[in-house]
Amino acid sequence: MTESTQTPEAILAATQRWLTRAIIGLNLCPFAKSVHVKQQIRYVISDATDAEGVEAALELALLELNDSDPADVDTTLLILPAAFADFLDYNDFLHQADRLLKLMGFQGKYQIASFHPQYQFAGTEADDIENYTNRAPYPTLHLIREASIERAVAAFPDASVIYERNQETMRRIGLDGWRKLMSADEPD
Repeated sequence: MTESTQTPEAILAATQRWLTRAIIGLNLCPFAKSVHVKQQIRYVISDATDAEGVEAALELALLELNDSDPADVDTTLLILPAAFADFLDYNDFLHQADRLLKLMGFQGKYQIASFHPQYQFAGTEADDIENYTNRAPYPTLHLIREASIERAVAAFPDASVIYERNQETMRRIGLDGWRKLMSADEPD
């Protein structure tokens, strides 16, 4: 666990910069632009420092998403600046998050995508550029409505190629390109 000395405003700004520059700017998720433009993303910054606190924050975020009109809030980014500095601890927590989703009766209604500053896919080295498709400024749980995914996939029939295309994009820009893209000095 880490202590975040940044303000909530700085944490939100870094997350939104990552979303607009990397996820939308590199088209890593072709479905993100629409909900961003429509301002249908809820950003929740949790002060949780351990798995128990994160689970409580996740439960609340899921309940709030469930109680929200999809036209107002389509998706939620639960940002965890003070928890899970270690990727392996974060990765282990994802099983707990999925269990919570089932216990709440939300399996098949919502899914959780994961992002972390040290994200690493199985079978890769820590510095492999492909890992950066899931690297965010802070550990982040993305709560997604299954109905939204179904609509997006229907509108983008080749969704299965997104992963491969993202890998190619990351290899093309390389680590130096990623660092420049994410530099706070670069204009949005």
